[in-house]
Amino acid sequence: MKYIKRIRDLREDSDKTQQEIADILGTSQTMYARYERGANELPIHHLIKLCEIYNVSADYILGLSDSSKK
Repeated sequence: MKYIKRIRDLREDSDKTQQEIADILGTSQTMYARYERGANELPIHHLIKLCEIYNVSADYILGLSDSSKK
């Protein structure tokens, strides 16, 4: 599941903590950490919000494209 690595890398590259991203998504840090570990699947509404936060396409996060351009 390539998206697990992508969401962690995007967060770290943006110098954001899991708590900061969780706050933006309206979820707990614990739940967001579970997304990054692959313990829970990322809901589509969170995927959309992450695309907006990082200004990347859903295809990039999902690993369907290696281009981060929208």
